[in-house]
Amino acid sequence: MKNLAILAGLALLISACSPKYYSSNTQNVPLISAKGEKNLSLAGNGNQIEFQGAMGVSNNIAIKANGAFFIPAKEDNGNGGSGKLFEVGGGYFTPINQNFVFETYAILGFGSMKNHFEPNGGDGGDISANVVRYGIQPNFGYKSKNFEAAISSRFVNLNYNGVKGNLVYQGNNQVTYLEENNSNFLIEPALTLRAGFEKLKFQAQIGHSFNLSNNDFRQDKDYVTVGLNYRFK
Repeated sequence: MKNLAILAGLALLISACSPKYYSSNTQNVPLISAKGEKNLSLAGNGNQIEFQGAMGVSNNIAIKANGAFFIPAKEDNGNGGSGKLFEVGGGYFTPINQNFVFETYAILGFGSMKNHFEPNGGDGGDISANVVRYGIQPNFGYKSKNFEAAISSRFVNLNYNGVKGNLVYQGNNQVTYLEENNSNFLIEPALTLRAGFEKLKFQAQIGHSFNLSNNDFRQDKDYVTVGLNYRFK
């Protein structure tokens, strides 16, 4: 039996027989190195789909935005969930040489989640919440005509508000649990690889989420997404 719990922005993801209240979305790593350069990505996996964009607005300043939609699911037993996250950012970039670039962004995201578990031996119910995530994301990467590689990390604070519902898991009120754990500081390193043509490349990203506030918080710690990346001027 599988239960899908998707959290916004991050999102409440899937799980087997237990709620999870956070899963990382794909990091937007555009590797902008010039004014007017634009970068678009479509990424995801079996549980989510994401759209990302970025643009250099001056010789050293770039802006970016992304949206993540966690696919609504309903299992045969009636359990299911959905979520979404919208994020914007602005920051500084500098080419180190012809192939290497460093950039760092301040990011702010808003989202929401809904989750439902059918009654089962005293457990079950609904839970929903709004999510706010903010912090910084530095990126360092290599760019060439047919290949790109980047390391990045998000340093963010994840906050829940407007928690409501009646979900009970293992006899514990999950609304109370989420209200008591409504602020979490996360460090999320990631590796992004792209290969293909000059403008269009296949993209893969792998990442991990360290919760420094509560190591036992109900969240997914690892993720892998794949997609396409398009770069143009």
